[in-house]
Amino acid sequence: MALQDLPVMLSGYRLMITEAPVAKVREADDGTVTPVVDRVSGAVQYVVTLFAKPVPVEGRKVGKGEEIRVNLPGDPGKGFEEGTYVELVNAVVNTYEIPDRIDPRKIASAGLWFKAAGLKSVTRSARSAA
Repeated sequence: MALQDLPVMLSGYRLMITEAPVAKVREADDGTVTPVVDRVSGAVQYVVTLFAKPVPVEGRKVGKGEEIRVNLPGDPGKGFEEGTYVELVNAVVNTYEIPDRIDPRKIASAGLWFKAAGLKSVTRSARSAA
């Protein structure tokens, strides 16, 4: 069973854009590439790649961080280039499972994916103080 749209709180992380938002695309078996559109609004969806680094906490070792990809419902607009610090608006996480082809009772692969309603630019000094 896949869990959908679980609210996620990332206030303990600094999020920096490592790949600017681009239209999300899907490649068909024949090699054609088409943009992914929202089923309800028909708008082209976007994806942004962020580096999520834990905010230092006194007395704790700071982790290295992870790169995450976040789906967005549309173009977030100007000002979201590589190196920009951001917050996610209404961030959620979703899970997925792919059953094993031989034994469908087993899970061959599982994972999670992030999505957000948008991006909000954050000054690094203000975010570091948090």
